Amino acid sequence: MYDKLYHNLPVSEALEEEEEVDLFDYYYDEPGSLPGTLNIEEDADPPSIVLIDYSETTATRVQLATPEACVPYLDSESVSWIDVQGLGSEDVLQRLGKVFHLHPLILEDIVNVPQRPKIEDYKDQLVIIAQMAMLNEQEDSFWIEQVSFVVGKHYLLTVQEEPEHDSFEPVRQRIRHNRGTIRKHGVDYLTYALLDGIIDGFFPILEVYGERIDQLEDEVVTNPTRKTLEKIYRIRRELLALRRCIWPQRETCSKLMRDISPLIRPDVQIYLRDCYDHTIQVIDIIETYRELTSGLMDVYLSSVSNKMNEIMKLLTVISSIFIPLTFIVGVYGMNFDHDASPLNMPELEWYFGYPACWALMIATASGLVYFFWRRGWFENVSSLKDE
Repeated sequence: MYDKLYHNLPVSEALEEEEEVDLFDYYYDEPGSLPGTLNIEEDADPPSIVLIDYSETTATRVQLATPEACVPYLDSESVSWIDVQGLGSEDVLQRLGKVFHLHPLILEDIVNVPQRPKIEDYKDQLVIIAQMAMLNEQEDSFWIEQVSFVVGKHYLLTVQEEPEHDSFEPVRQRIRHNRGTIRKHGVDYLTYALLDGIIDGFFPILEVYGERIDQLEDEVVTNPTRKTLEKIYRIRRELLALRRCIWPQRETCSKLMRDISPLIRPDVQIYLRDCYDHTIQVIDIIETYRELTSGLMDVYLSSVSNKMNEIMKLLTVISSIFIPLTFIVGVYGMNFDHDASPLNMPELEWYFGYPACWALMIATASGLVYFFWRRGWFENVSSLKDE
């Protein structure tokens, strides 16, 4: 039955180029605005409501046309996962709030994105705000999207900003093919599985950033340029954005793991320890990468300074060789008249004066080159050729 009703969600074939988004914004209310005011963005996708209802023996997936269609599933004995994708209709969202009896402040946090990750207990409902990061393989970057959880006794409501991509597909496949023990547990285990998917979604992103940092290390040492500096700043900025996403979620996992809530059973709290451990691991990796990028900045400045020093040393060597030659030709370029006084440069009338002048300049230049070579200056200057 599940195979007939389950269909893959539509995936966009190509990603359009978008302007750079400020990764550090959080939503704030306009001064004097009423509590519970919803602000719908003009380019937001219209809501799509997908229901996955399952038990240990059966599982179905249906596309719901209206929020009111969720009512029969709210008190059923099976687990009902209502996934709302898109925030583009205030009417649908208001009706959704009435169906699930959401407090106006809950609905405000769900719709007015982005909010800081947090958890709030409303007696018969548990509200979790999380930030989901997904890898953008086309640009070696990532997307950030808010996901809101409303945990009830027999249902889980999730609200996403966009329908194009999320980190929940492995969980959907586990439900569909009855892999693992997910269909043997309740709503709290489903919440854990989705939170775990969100946190694990950070690891592929960090793997890409690790490779980028390795490449930058080679670039900084061999051929640092202005473009290298821009790359370092971009990575530092994006790592800081990832840190702002995952750091508050550590507190969320800690609260779910330690606080006693009738909606989270003790056996599921044990699984939440794994979420907490993964969160700490992600934070540690991010902090390590941030320290590496700070070190890359120091190495970049040192490499540029060393490169400049080598260039100045090369120019000093060339100048040191030509300064005595310039003195020699300057002296013999004054053209004093020997007939006026025997002291006025008698060398001007020598038969071999011109070859003698050349021999003196060659001997002087050769002597300086030999002196610099013995001091080891040319070994350092020759390293410029490798760059």
